[in-house]
Amino acid sequence: MTTQLKELFLLDPDVIFLNHGSFGACPRPVFEAYQAWQRRLEKQPVRFLLDELPHLLRYARHRLGAYLNVSGDDLVFVPNATFGVNVVARSLPLGPEDEVLTTDHEYGACDRAWEFNCRQKGVRYVRQHISLPVTSAEELVEQLWQGVTPRTKVIFLSHISSFTALRFPVEEVCRRAREAGIVTVVDGAHVPGQLELDITAVSADFYTGNCHKWLCAPKGSAFLYARPEVQHLLEPLIVSWGWESDEAIDSQLVQNDGLTRFLRHHQWVGTKDPSAYLTVPHAIDFQAEHNWRKVRQECHKLAAETLQRITELTGLSPVYPPDEAFFGQMFVAPLPAVDLSVLKKQLYDAYKIEVPLLSWQDYHFIRVSVQGYNTQADMDILLEALATLLPKGG
Repeated sequence: MTTQLKELFLLDPDVIFLNHGSFGACPRPVFEAYQAWQRRLEKQPVRFLLDELPHLLRYARHRLGAYLNVSGDDLVFVPNATFGVNVVARSLPLGPEDEVLTTDHEYGACDRAWEFNCRQKGVRYVRQHISLPVTSAEELVEQLWQGVTPRTKVIFLSHISSFTALRFPVEEVCRRAREAGIVTVVDGAHVPGQLELDITAVSADFYTGNCHKWLCAPKGSAFLYARPEVQHLLEPLIVSWGWESDEAIDSQLVQNDGLTRFLRHHQWVGTKDPSAYLTVPHAIDFQAEHNWRKVRQECHKLAAETLQRITELTGLSPVYPPDEAFFGQMFVAPLPAVDLSVLKKQLYDAYKIEVPLLSWQDYHFIRVSVQGYNTQADMDILLEALATLLPKGG
């Protein structure tokens, strides 16, 4: 992390921004490309949307596919990972004899999407408790697998949990599920750009992830991937011109340019600004130009050091070991009993620190995101603030 890299982001320089995990942050060159796409759209909307957009989306999909090590024809752009989860949850043919297994670490919006759809279908939704602290990937898998029964038809799992920032061993879960004939759905909202993501190696049936978080693309850019063998299970969340256009191309809005049924059903959802999707290749290029693999490594190192400093300050044990098997650029550290809303206001008002404070089960957490624009000085101020504001003696 360098001051030069920090200057490439549009964030308020007076704010210590330690909350990249919530909505991301877009670098200036990527944001300028985003605005250029918007201007091009407005210059000639009809030609852009009807003639140019299908080919532009294909290019963007295939660039993203190469980045994720999957075919660009097996993924579709969606506004966010929650949208992707809803597509799958609404589509899968489940009934009253079936169960969907998940964990109690899942993101609230996606958890509610599954709860809603399971209620509609009479499906049992099982939240398996994953206890903290954790010490091994094998332990995580075994805890989850305790919830598997002969009725389990789907496993829904975060790759990185929003609440605990815990990295789940999704590769092993998907392998065991495939052997057991269980469909896997992975919420990778926090993964692209934070981890080296190889979706083929993960081997999930469905994987959805955000590009607007750690990949630093504009807000509203995400993807849904589906293995070719299971794409037929998905129904469009928004029914538009692409539905039942397999044989007869009956509208100028649906061009027969080799799109698969999966893409026809899910790519066109009505008039919207596609600029965020088209900017994803620019975000990939930005990170490649700035050696983002090294940036990620430096961010994790700073995150691990900061986690250790916070736990030494509070005297509270961490909930996972400080290595990349358990977290990347985002971590949580336990806090003593304190009014989180008061502490959050104090951190911002007195120190201009933007950081989330979370209440999860019996824990109070601070969740710290370390992105390329963050520095050692940011962490020093955070530790100074916590030392001043937290109750003494834990």
